[in-house]
Amino acid sequence: MDMNITFAPLIPWPVLGGLGAIAAICLIFSLWRGLPGWALRTLAACVLLLALAEPSLQQEQRESLSDIVLVVIDRTESQTVSVRPEQITKAVAALVDKIGGLDGFEVKTVEVTNDISKRDDGTHLIAALNRAANEVAANRLAGAVLITDGQVHDVDIAASFPAPIHVFLTGEKDDWDRRLVIKNAPAFAILDEDITLSLRIEDQGDVPEAVRGHARIAIAIDDGDAVEFTVETNTDLEMPLSLPHGGVNVLQFNVIPVEGELTKRNNSAVVSINGVRDRLRVLLVSGEPYAGERTWRNLLKSDSTVDLVHFTILRPPEKQDGVPVRELSLIAFPTRELFLEKVDEFDLIIFDRYTKRGLLPNPYLQSVVDYVKRGGAVLVASGSDFAGVNSIYRTPLAAMLPAQPTARVYERGYLPTITDLGKRHPVTEGLEAFSPKFGDDPNKPWGRWFRHIDATRKSGDVVMSGVDDRPLLLLDRVGEGRIAMLLSDQAWLWSRGFEGGGPQLELLRRLAHWMMKEPELEEERLTATAVGQSVTIVRRSLAEENKPVTIETPDGAQIILELTDAAPGRWQGEFKGAQNGLYRLTDGVLSAVFALGPTAPREFENTIASGDILKPMITTTKGVVLALHKVSSPKIRLVGEGRTAGGRDWIGLTPRSAYITTDITSRPLLPAWLMLLATAFLVIGAWRLESR
Repeated sequence: MDMNITFAPLIPWPVLGGLGAIAAICLIFSLWRGLPGWALRTLAACVLLLALAEPSLQQEQRESLSDIVLVVIDRTESQTVSVRPEQITKAVAALVDKIGGLDGFEVKTVEVTNDISKRDDGTHLIAALNRAANEVAANRLAGAVLITDGQVHDVDIAASFPAPIHVFLTGEKDDWDRRLVIKNAPAFAILDEDITLSLRIEDQGDVPEAVRGHARIAIAIDDGDAVEFTVETNTDLEMPLSLPHGGVNVLQFNVIPVEGELTKRNNSAVVSINGVRDRLRVLLVSGEPYAGERTWRNLLKSDSTVDLVHFTILRPPEKQDGVPVRELSLIAFPTRELFLEKVDEFDLIIFDRYTKRGLLPNPYLQSVVDYVKRGGAVLVASGSDFAGVNSIYRTPLAAMLPAQPTARVYERGYLPTITDLGKRHPVTEGLEAFSPKFGDDPNKPWGRWFRHIDATRKSGDVVMSGVDDRPLLLLDRVGEGRIAMLLSDQAWLWSRGFEGGGPQLELLRRLAHWMMKEPELEEERLTATAVGQSVTIVRRSLAEENKPVTIETPDGAQIILELTDAAPGRWQGEFKGAQNGLYRLTDGVLSAVFALGPTAPREFENTIASGDILKPMITTTKGVVLALHKVSSPKIRLVGEGRTAGGRDWIGLTPRSAYITTDITSRPLLPAWLMLLATAFLVIGAWRLESR
C-alpha cells in the first residue's frame, strides 16, 4: 500500500497561478500600507487557492514483482568441443539454484544455436540478449549472465542495458587449436597453366612445444589419393599447381589433426576451380575429298576456341594424271613434325575416311597409338575403304581400334539408333532432344543415313547401332587416353537437314568433351549439388545395379542414403544437411565431397575462449568476466544501481523492487464547504481587526 496527495484543479494551472500572483500583489500592498490584518488575509488567500487546486488523498494497492535475471546460453557448434557442454550444464544449474533461492528473483534462460539455413551464421548472442530484454520491463531487469566462449559475431548491435551483464567463459586454460585458411583461390584456371593458391595454417592458444611451428597437410584433387607435406604454421604459403582436367576440379586440403586439438572442424577446406581450355587443338586428317569433309571443317572452324590443322590427301602418290611436277606443291606437308615431334600438342586427332596410302608411314601411325596411350584422344570416322585392303585396320592403329572390319559395307537407308547401353552413356543420353525433329515422331527422331561399314566389336562400349543392330558408334579407353569410332561417313546428312537432319553438332561436342575427360561426361560418376542445406546426390553408372550411398558428416557420423531411379543409368537421392562443413560420399567404388556453408564455418574461425570481444560491453554495465575453469560456481551478491557488480569469485545483481498497482482510491483532503467556511472566517477576522 502507498499513499500520496494529488491535485485536480478546478481551473487551469496557469489561471490558478495568475490568481496567486494577484493575491501576492495585494498582500504586498497591505504590508506597505501597514494594515494589521495582512496575516489573516494571507491565510485566507492560501486556503482559497488550495480549495481551487482541489487536493486529494490517493491510496494505491500494490503487488510486488520479481526481479528477472537473464541467462543467455551459447549452444552453438563451437560450444560442443572438449568439456564445454559439461561446463555449461553445471553453470546453468548452479545459477538457477542460487538465484532461485533469493527472495523476489526469477531466472529466464535463453539458448542460442546456429541457424544452419544461412551459409555462414556465426554466434549471434547479443541479438538473443536484446530480444529477451525487450520482452521484459526494464524496471524488472536485475542483471544478465552470458555463458559463452566469448567468440561472438554480433557485438556491434549491443544496446544499452539497465543492469549489470556478466560473462561466464567456457573452456580450459591450456586449450589450443589449429585452423586452415584459404587466403586466395581463383574460380577459373586455364588447363596446363600453373596457378598459385595462398593458404595459411594458424596456431591458436597454448600450442604444445612438440608441434609448435610445423604441421602436416594432405592435398587431394577430386577423389584421388592425398599427398602429404610438412609446412610451417602461422606463415602464408604459396602453392603452385595445374589442373588435371577441364570442368570443376575439387581440391581438398586437410591439416592432419594432432592429439589435443579442440576440434578438427577447421582443419579442412575445399576449393572448387573450374578448368577451362585456352584453345582446343585439333588435327583433322582427311582422305579423298567428299561431301562430309566440308561439314567436319565447318563444324570445327565455327568454334573460335578450336585451333584446327587440316591435312587432306588430294593426290595420292600412285595417282598418274599427267600433272607436271613443276605444278605440284613445292612445300612438303610437315608430317614428321606433326606426327612425331608435336603430336602431344594436339588435344584431339580426327581421322576422317583416312586410308592407308603410304603418306603416313607406320612409325608415324605408331606414334599416334603411343600418343593415345599417354592420354591423347582420337576420333575415327570410317568410310568404305575401312572395309578394304587399304583399311587403317591394317596399320599400327589396329592396336587401339575397338572394332574389326568384316569387309562388308551396307549401302541402304537405316536409322541410327541409340543402344540400351547408349541410353545410359552420357555421350548419347537424351540425344534425341537435340534433334530438330524432337517430338514429331519418337520412332524417327532424326534423318536416315545410307552407308554403314560392318565391323565386329573388339572392346569398348557400343552406344549407337545401325543396320541390323550392328555397331555404329563405339567408345573405348586405351591406356590413359580415349578413342571414338564412327562406322559411317554420312553424319554430314544430319548437318545438311536431310529428312529433318539430326544432332550432329551436339554429338560431336559430347564426343570431344568425353575424349577430353570432362567430368560431366564420365560414365561412372558420383556428384552432389547443394542448394542451401538441401543436397541432391546423383550416381551415374553404365551398370544396372543400384547402390546406396554412404554419407560421412563433418562430425564423423555416417548416414546410409538409398537412391531411386531417375533415368537410365542415373540414380538420385535427396539429403538434408544438419550442420555446416565438409561431407564425404562413397558407394564403395566412387567417392565425392561437398561442403555446406563454408568448410570451416565462421563458428570455428577462433575456438579459443576469450572475453576480449565482450569486454567493452561488460565494463559499461560494471559487470565482470569469469572463467569457469577457475570459478565453476560464483557467489551471488546484491548491489545498488551504478555500483561495481563483480569481483574475483562473485557477481552482483541489482534489486529493482518493481511492482504493479492493483487498485487506486482517492478522496478529498478537506471538504470544500470547510475550506470556504475557513476562508470566510479569516476574511471577516481581518476586516474586524482592521476596523478597530
